[in-house]
Amino acid sequence: MSTHDTPIVAKTQAQYEYDRHHNAVHMRKQVINFAIMIFFTFIAFAVVAADFSKYLVLPLILLLASVQVVLQLYAFMHLEDKKTHFGGVIGFFMWMGILIAFTFFLAFLTIIWW
Repeated sequence: MSTHDTPIVAKTQAQYEYDRHHNAVHMRKQVINFAIMIFFTFIAFAVVAADFSKYLVLPLILLLASVQVVLQLYAFMHLEDKKTHFGGVIGFFMWMGILIAFTFFLAFLTIIWW
């Protein structure tokens, strides 16, 4: 066997059923999260189209957007998987990205308004 050969290991029926069930549950979660995000987007467009006051529209849109960010991070970036080997690395890069994004936001806000 050379160094690049991958051994083929057959799954037992129990492993196959477990993987199949796990994948079905995971896919169901992703579809539900996607439907929730589409619904939130619809609500945001409806509130803007209804021509409500900007003092209602802006906080509502920001609230819906922040909920969507959390849903996307946990659902589509697989942050809900606590069993991963790279949990610390993923968390480090997430917080560094948030810190850099906040710094850019603050810097451009300061440059534009002052």
